Amino acid sequence: MDAPEPQFLELGAGGTRRRIAYRWSGGRGEEPQLLWLPGFLSDLASTKALAVAEWAYARGLPIMRFDYSGHGLSSGDFLQASIGDWLEEAIAVWGRMGDAPRIVIGSSMGGWIALLLARHLAKQGRNGPLAGLVLIAPAWDMTEALIWQQLPAAARREIEVEGVTYLPSAYGDPYPVTRRLIAEGRSHLLQDHHFDPSCPVRILQGMRDADVPFDHVLALVDLLQASDVELTLVKDGDHRLSRPEDLRRLTATIAALVERAS
Repeated sequence: MDAPEPQFLELGAGGTRRRIAYRWSGGRGEEPQLLWLPGFLSDLASTKALAVAEWAYARGLPIMRFDYSGHGLSSGDFLQASIGDWLEEAIAVWGRMGDAPRIVIGSSMGGWIALLLARHLAKQGRNGPLAGLVLIAPAWDMTEALIWQQLPAAARREIEVEGVTYLPSAYGDPYPVTRRLIAEGRSHLLQDHHFDPSCPVRILQGMRDADVPFDHVLALVDLLQASDVELTLVKDGDHRLSRPEDLRRLTATIAALVERAS
């Protein structure tokens, strides 16, 4: 099955208006559907996103992928974007999917967005179609626990005074962290707010992850009130978990939830 051409949806008004690119392979039947939520500064064409999409296409499973505002094919200024914006976009593309059971797959920051989406749906009483969460190195509460609390004092001052600082990255150019990202992110923190996503949760975590320590993910397991939570620790796994064996583990995890949802 060929990848569908990108489509676009418009969100926001005035200065917050942005055009969000998504690829939806369709599906209005009863087969389970997949929603891919990318990580920070990632997009719908990342290694894992493409691997999961090809796996889904080969099995006739509908899959939704999209780019957050300020990422990939979507419009928007990354320096003005926030967790709340990206959550709003995830909610919007969820609404473009069919009524069949849906499995949400979130990578890194996408794992946090997946949890926030599940919490939003539960509060709205609209979580019936949610059939599972697959979280890959979930960077929950990332802006506070994994960025702000780890920053040296000089970088914090730069954010407070200049509105942005640039941090070195192991994956490419230095990346911006803005005052808006940190401040707005505080309204979406999960710490000390236990909740039940009302679906099975599967977590894949590398023990050599330098970006999301595995003890941070162990704390997430304690936070979740769901009875069906499984954590798989990959002893030699890094943050990306993009090796062939990691991708096989990921698709096997998704396959088990798809079979259960079917």
